[in-house]
Amino acid sequence: MKIHAIQTGFVRIKRAQVEGRGHGLPRRLAIFTDTKWTDWLPTYAWAIESSEGVIVVDTGQGAHLLASGKSLHPYVRWEVVFRIEPEQEIGPQLRTLGIGPRDVKRVVLTHLHMDHDGGLAHFPDTEILAAPGELRIARGLAGRMRGYLPHRWPAWFDPAPLHLASEPFGPFTSSRKLTAAGDVVAVATPGHTACHLSVVAQDGEIAYFLAGDTSYNQALMLAGKLDGVSADERVCAATLGAIRSFVTSRPAVYLPTHDPDAALRLSGRQVAAS
Repeated sequence: MKIHAIQTGFVRIKRAQVEGRGHGLPRRLAIFTDTKWTDWLPTYAWAIESSEGVIVVDTGQGAHLLASGKSLHPYVRWEVVFRIEPEQEIGPQLRTLGIGPRDVKRVVLTHLHMDHDGGLAHFPDTEILAAPGELRIARGLAGRMRGYLPHRWPAWFDPAPLHLASEPFGPFTSSRKLTAAGDVVAVATPGHTACHLSVVAQDGEIAYFLAGDTSYNQALMLAGKLDGVSADERVCAATLGAIRSFVTSRPAVYLPTHDPDAALRLSGRQVAAS
């Protein structure tokens, strides 16, 4: 098995989003009042070369989504800044690795935020999987008000619901094998979004935890510190606790989307318990 970190540009967000301030609604509103921004953070997608084919986890940001000007959605307009060139999209980068779109067996989306599904246009012939709850949240007028605007997705976008079973995987109560061998598994990690999921790839003795936005970096996960956007603090805290239990009880490399050190941990096989 080989796992590739594919950096699809950069993003800056408010510091109060990375690490929540306070509790309840004030914590979620703090990202709009905070005047301090992060440095430029990476936006990673991941490609798993398994014995059963290539599985892509998230598709990163897309330069074409930013070319039409600033969104009217208040969060996208004022609280986040993206930077990406067309050649940094996931499609060209996969081709550089010798992986064509038809080589990708399936794409798994941890959630439907634009810096995770922005590269979908590169996979018109690939099975796309997303949590059914994520799909429900993104639909209709309510979905548009949340920022799930239809122009973000290709006209052919019709993802299959990835139903997790009540099958424990370590400390996670719900999971689903993504390979027949069971070496790539999706697990429920709600918090950042209500139906967020993560993917675990087991390569020999080391588990690689492709974490999406469960936290913005490893230190925050290990400390159990919530971000500023998770709606349910209890659920988010439980997820961080489950991840911490998983990555500290076995050799595991924790790989969230926007952690500046994630690619270095991947290449160095640096486990969280070290």
